[in-house]
Amino acid sequence: MKNTTHAVVLGGGLTGILAAAALAGHAHVTVLERDELPDAPAPRRGLPQARHAHLLYSGGARVIEELLPGTHDRWLKAGAHRIPLPTGLVTLSPQGWLRRWHEMQYLIACSRDLLDWVVREQVLKLPNVALRDHTEVLGPTGSAQRVTGVRVRDTRTGDTTELAAGLVVDAGGRGSAAPQWLAELGLPPVPERTVDSGLAYATRIFRAPAGAQGFPVVGVQPDARRPVPGQSATLVPIEDGQWLVTLSGTRGGHPPKDPEQFVTFARQVRHPIVGDLIADAEPLTDVKISRSTISRRRLYESLPDWPTGFTVLGDAVATYNPIYGQGMSVAAQSAAALRDGLRAHGLQNPGLAREVQRAVGRIVQGPWDLATGQDILYPGATGRQPPAAAKLLRGYMDRLTRTAAGRPAVCRALLDTLTLSAPLTRLLSPTVAIGVMRGTELPPLAEPPLTRAERSVFR
Repeated sequence: MKNTTHAVVLGGGLTGILAAAALAGHAHVTVLERDELPDAPAPRRGLPQARHAHLLYSGGARVIEELLPGTHDRWLKAGAHRIPLPTGLVTLSPQGWLRRWHEMQYLIACSRDLLDWVVREQVLKLPNVALRDHTEVLGPTGSAQRVTGVRVRDTRTGDTTELAAGLVVDAGGRGSAAPQWLAELGLPPVPERTVDSGLAYATRIFRAPAGAQGFPVVGVQPDARRPVPGQSATLVPIEDGQWLVTLSGTRGGHPPKDPEQFVTFARQVRHPIVGDLIADAEPLTDVKISRSTISRRRLYESLPDWPTGFTVLGDAVATYNPIYGQGMSVAAQSAAALRDGLRAHGLQNPGLAREVQRAVGRIVQGPWDLATGQDILYPGATGRQPPAAAKLLRGYMDRLTRTAAGRPAVCRALLDTLTLSAPLTRLLSPTVAIGVMRGTELPPLAEPPLTRAERSVFR
């Protein structure tokens, strides 16, 4: 039986919960989740990457605030930090240290567990949103022309059933089986692009030392132009007076799992600042490792036909090297695309799903190009080589990033795009291009731009 006023969301992570928020004004919503979701900020089995550094940039935070007014204040009340950019950022880019100009954008810094919980708590209180956890999705029902619902299995009892829906939203993340499901319905294979730099992550949480209140985010980025593995170190102040430190390395330069080597690695990246900051800090956790970080882009929007009643969002469409920190903001903007599609077409419009899928494709393309254009340069990286024109663009971006360290107008344009507050085309506007050609107004910084109070944190 059809139920065109019911929407089903596959996945209770951030993308799925935001999709439910977008749908709540148009349908009764059921969120299906294999795990048992915690009712407090806590780890969940299906999201192992949550233990690493996650930054929600202003381009995503603003969208979440639109979908769920008051979320920003709830994050801060729960212990998250609002970090002004670049004022609250000490970062060594491939072109040098970025100056800490006045605020141009911002980010939300906290653990992923806290960030997700604040959003999830609000959405699951909506009267027309229901959660079914302990539920495995077996696949969609319907045909290549129309998806009519999903088949599910209760992981505790083994019972299977079908849920009818006017719209099924796959927010199942990296493990999404949408390509297989679409093939089983009779659709052609989904084109796919991958870039694998062999990236691995190691994360440990430390107690922030006395006097570290208001400490900036600190990052040392790799330089993909050098013929060596790309290694990075990032320190993020999170809730409860803690520092979350994530180290990364591409193939041939992985960070260690051995706790005794964690600080050593942090000191051996392009600058030792992160290692020096944590050298005498009290560790609060073991070292957590992740290695499944291949970047994958599924081009659903390119299929010649698309079933009514089915759309794919978030990491199920594209996953990126997490060092760029754009995944959560892309998820938020994809949920906003779903909201906009519903407002324009309505849940029962047969063209809704395809329009949303095309919009999502446009959203993910810029972050994908940015991330993979760098990652493919690392030694041993595999994937499709960028076209010759991309090399010209890479040269322009190198000059732009160098100029941003000494010309605030160019820095603003760069941050507008990196935080997904503006499209990448903003960097090619005449005003920005002229600034890039003129170059920096100030000499490069020779050392990290720390204040006297911040330097006193070093022991």
